[in-house]
Amino acid sequence: MASKNKKIIEMEDKKTLDAGGVKKVLEILAETYPDAKCELVHASPFQLLAAVMLSAQTTDKKVNQVTDDLFVLYSDAEKMAEADQAEVERIIRPLGMYRTKSANLIKMSKMLVEKYGGQVPEDQKLLEELPGIGRKSANVVMADAFGHQRIAVDTHVFRVSNRIGLVREDNVLNTEKALMKVLPDDQWTANHHRIIWHGRRLCTARSPKCGECPLLGTCLQYGLDE
Repeated sequence: MASKNKKIIEMEDKKTLDAGGVKKVLEILAETYPDAKCELVHASPFQLLAAVMLSAQTTDKKVNQVTDDLFVLYSDAEKMAEADQAEVERIIRPLGMYRTKSANLIKMSKMLVEKYGGQVPEDQKLLEELPGIGRKSANVVMADAFGHQRIAVDTHVFRVSNRIGLVREDNVLNTEKALMKVLPDDQWTANHHRIIWHGRRLCTARSPKCGECPLLGTCLQYGLDE
């Protein structure tokens, strides 16, 4: 127990990476993941919005498997607004929370039709007013559907950015705000995707592959878990 407490104290005492360290991390991530992008398959802002909402507490891979069938029947807001909830539930059942998600998906679509002519609004606040859509989801849509620079802090971004020392924050919102200060503002979206890819492929929550990590000499967490 004493050893574990010592590691916690060491972690708390660790400072964030300096400007040079941040620059090095971003260069390595860019070189390691040159093709990093949103992995939710979509053909329109509406489909991305729906996929992001469905991705809560599940993987993008599972969402893509489900939306492959879902979007054949309900490809836009108008069709989804008229959908039979039981049918939507049947299709998205493998994702979990399917009743809540199906209800929000239909409510969201009806709201899009009634207020925005079936179009997804290119506005952060308006997106966050939609059923089932929070700040992270709105950030994803603003970034990947409309091309705005955003940092969507999901579980991977939160874990990796705090673990390696880009920031030191104890919640998602503060992590987003801190990253906005240390990352170049014209590369927020690209870097958020690279951090996600790193979290999925190497810097996993359990048993991170530190021995394979290109950030081995830079990460502030390395060695504390040994």
